[in-house]
Amino acid sequence: MASRNTTVSRRAFVLTAAGAATAATGTAAAQESPTGGGTETGTAEGTPAGTDGGATGTEGGSPADGGGGGGGPPDFGGFLDSVGNFDGTVVDAQGQDQVSVAVGAQGNGGNFAFDPPAVHVDNGATVVWEWTGQGGGHNVVSDGEGPLDSGEAVADQGTTYEYTFDEDGIFNYICEPHESLGMKGSVVVGTDYPTASAGGGGGGGGGVPQVPNSAKTLGIATSLVMVVTLGLTYVFMRYGGDYELSEKD
Repeated sequence: MASRNTTVSRRAFVLTAAGAATAATGTAAAQESPTGGGTETGTAEGTPAGTDGGATGTEGGSPADGGGGGGGPPDFGGFLDSVGNFDGTVVDAQGQDQVSVAVGAQGNGGNFAFDPPAVHVDNGATVVWEWTGQGGGHNVVSDGEGPLDSGEAVADQGTTYEYTFDEDGIFNYICEPHESLGMKGSVVVGTDYPTASAGGGGGGGGGVPQVPNSAKTLGIATSLVMVVTLGLTYVFMRYGGDYELSEKD
């Protein structure tokens, strides 16, 4: 039979708590440090598109090359969200003096669409709307205040209406008889117009920030150390600074 007295003191308590905190911090730091074998992955989205000579191209997540250079992806403010034949593509017609838009094209459940529904032109370019003769009577009228007004709705094939844009901006327009079906369009002019926030690929870069795993580990370890520290502090304050544990074999 043998006995051994082990003294637990404030110093031992502090050293133990400090050691636990150091170990937790070291573990988190090791997880946060990059490894030499890692490589950057990912692809560039919204690559400018277009062809030489000012030919029609498309705009995705970034302005297309050619013409006026554009100020970024246009922000339509949801105006084209209900347009059935709009897939987010803005036809890049910068560099062209005149651009045609079909009136009564296929879309929105019939011949109730403008084609293309969204086009980007230079300041000073002329847009010509050309009636297909399909889908009944159509017209071209600015949505709210604006310069576009082709008059009463007509159905005759070959009817045209043109307008020369001499001011930068986004010009939204509708077909009054078929607006509820989604027969709407937009003309982006020049380089000074509202742009969508850069989020990368349209997915939106405005998501909830992700907490790194290392931060989570450090937080858990710190919380554990705090709980242990508070518990031992209570013991010391309740039962005295030093006490002895007796171990008997």
